[in-house]
Amino acid sequence: MKNKYRILKIVVTVIILGLLLSFSLKRFGHQQITDNKISVKMNEKTPVYFVDEKDIREIVKKENPSGKVGDLNIPALEKRINTLPAVDSANVYLNLNGKLNLDIKQRVPVFRLNKDGKDFYVDEKGIEFPISRTYSHPCMLVTGNVQPDEYEKLAELVGKIDKDDFSKKFFIGISKNKDSYNLLTSEGNYRVEIGDLDNIDFKVRGFKTFVEKYLVYQDPQKYNMVSVKYQNQIVTTLNPYFKENDSLLKAGKLELARAPSPAAMAKKTETKPKVTEAKKTNSTSIKPKENTKPKTHSKEAKKKEKKSPAPAQSKPKPKPKVKIE
Repeated sequence: MKNKYRILKIVVTVIILGLLLSFSLKRFGHQQITDNKISVKMNEKTPVYFVDEKDIREIVKKENPSGKVGDLNIPALEKRINTLPAVDSANVYLNLNGKLNLDIKQRVPVFRLNKDGKDFYVDEKGIEFPISRTYSHPCMLVTGNVQPDEYEKLAELVGKIDKDDFSKKFFIGISKNKDSYNLLTSEGNYRVEIGDLDNIDFKVRGFKTFVEKYLVYQDPQKYNMVSVKYQNQIVTTLNPYFKENDSLLKAGKLELARAPSPAAMAKKTETKPKVTEAKKTNSTSIKPKENTKPKTHSKEAKKKEKKSPAPAQSKPKPKPKVKIE
């Protein structure tokens, strides 16, 4: 019974709203939609100005040339506004007093991508849209061959950088070289290599530890690259144009010169002594038996042998006699 009463209430409410709407359309159908009766609201949290209120009013006039409320096709107008590249969503409706309301939410760029010589924006949903001639939104610049399936992860990375004070201070851009991402820094001449877009929090924490415990005591011009893409280790590359690195680079070159070349190592492995196999004797050969007795030596004799020098030429020992049975 309760469900029946609920359904009945819903039906009655819809009928009443329909009657009120039809009554208002009949009442205000012949009235003109003046500028005072058009209300345009932008509902995005971050203020952006890709779409101007004047542009929306012009679209309303084009979609309704007569300017009458009764001739206005609200679904068609809403669809037309949603086709604008910088519009995320649009809601168009009429009040009972004949006032036209347009609630518009614009796309907010997370980063600006420079790809194949073209610039465009990408929002948090990973949707790209063209830049505007009249408005430029401040956001992080990304360069390189970024694929569309990487947009959302990249937008997540930029969002984390914007929320963290340390990251926001250091990182001013992102570049992609082949399959590896690099964070461009505001201090020094180095870049931070992060590899792929996985485990971003861990990689940024590793770089933060490196900065706080080591880099603050060094000249930022000393390094050319700081890599945090490897697990549990940080790899740095020295800047060859920094004068203080000359001694370190020379020492590294000397160590490389002393190290054996791969060709020499290959030659050594090739010139190994060959093992000759002993020929097997027939099982029918007669083995000689030696009649030798165990020799006993006293301790004094051993001492004399140690003290006495070896003779210049030793005589050949007599061969043991062999009995053949």
